[in-house]
Amino acid sequence: MRHTLKRFLLFAVVSFVAETLAAQQIFKDLHEVKRKETLFGIARDNGLTVQELLDANPEMNTPGYELKKGTIIKIPFPKGQQVQRIQENYAPATGAATPSGQRTAATDMRQRAIRLGVMLPLHNINGDGKRMVEYYRGVLMACDSLRANGISVDVRAWNVHEDADVQQVLRDPQAANRDLIIGPLYTKQVKLLGDFAKAQGIRVLIPFSINSTEVFNNGSLFQVYQSSTRLNEAYIHHFFERFRNYHPIIVDCNDTTSTKGSFTTALRRKLEQEGIVYSITNLRSSEAMFQKCFSTTKTNIVILNTSRSADLNVAFAKLNGLLMTAPGVKISMFGYTEWLQYTRSHLENFYKFDVYVPSTYFMNPLALNIQRFSQKYRRNFHQDMQPYPQRFAVTGFDQTYFFIKGLHLYGNRFTGASGMVGYSPLQTPLHFERIGNGGMQNRALLFVHYMPTHKIETIKF
Repeated sequence: MRHTLKRFLLFAVVSFVAETLAAQQIFKDLHEVKRKETLFGIARDNGLTVQELLDANPEMNTPGYELKKGTIIKIPFPKGQQVQRIQENYAPATGAATPSGQRTAATDMRQRAIRLGVMLPLHNINGDGKRMVEYYRGVLMACDSLRANGISVDVRAWNVHEDADVQQVLRDPQAANRDLIIGPLYTKQVKLLGDFAKAQGIRVLIPFSINSTEVFNNGSLFQVYQSSTRLNEAYIHHFFERFRNYHPIIVDCNDTTSTKGSFTTALRRKLEQEGIVYSITNLRSSEAMFQKCFSTTKTNIVILNTSRSADLNVAFAKLNGLLMTAPGVKISMFGYTEWLQYTRSHLENFYKFDVYVPSTYFMNPLALNIQRFSQKYRRNFHQDMQPYPQRFAVTGFDQTYFFIKGLHLYGNRFTGASGMVGYSPLQTPLHFERIGNGGMQNRALLFVHYMPTHKIETIKF
């Protein structure tokens, strides 16, 4: 990026709305407290008085408050700075909001900055907040990359935590002036935000798992999450497209806690409907009985009925033993998304046994684009991303870049359908289809293929 995120935040004019504040406060930056930093030092470095810093962060006024390393605090504009002029410099030239927050008639977002709102728990109190702060940083990095490509974004963010008064947040005039809102994180907040967005003509991107069924009747909603039932159906469909000529072997792993029985049961039903012969064996079977299930004329595709790492380890041991006694047997494996967490301990066996992992996301940490992203994140925020299999900052980047570019290209005609944007995601593929007369639901998925040549390919659907 030619400009740092810190400078971009000035352009974006990010605002956090807290329940306890009677009026909107506009902040120019977020700051993560480092070891040995003091309120006086942070205030001085940002051209503020200590009182201005305290006013922007009312939680600091509570008795016994201590400034701790890792705390995320808001950095306000210094008093007297002309915030309004900054907003005017970077706000859209056409289609601006009226004082009430409503849109004017001239509002073609293809000719102006896209107005983005983020309504997520943006705090450092618990895991939800920390993950969403990282996601939000990815949002900002996407906006910066888009701006480098001539696409302007006006970003405003609200801290919508689990117990937030969503109605109060939505009373902010700037909420009604958004083209796209990302959020919420919690199911109980979906209907309020969805109804508001529908009335205002705003798109809402629900970025993570939500149990709400609002997407089935609200055309303003874009839901990324796909249910396990939907994913099982899709995975089985693509399994047959790719492995129709393989010999399937289903391995019972004796895991009474497994949730994968619904997948293997549906897979067996489909195999029987298609007239495809398959074998069933058990992880505790003798070596001779285990080997009898494998074809010597076809490539075998092995499917376990659990995703547990310990059982996978036993399965690899049995397969390696089989190859010692029957080296000509060809083996591939079809796994589960959870296996992406096990690459550190199982990577060589993934390559050896030609493993396919179905998923809705994948990030190869060795890919150059991911390494560059990680370096930029570290440079901008002075820390690494949290080591989750799905990196939240990368998810925020992918989703924001996809939607903002789509709105810039198509305006109100953007539906997120396959092929509209032409964006190659770093981690999270997206394409949406309409659900009946309701909103849009993501349909993108992929197979992560660990090839015997020690290469990884992603097969996207």
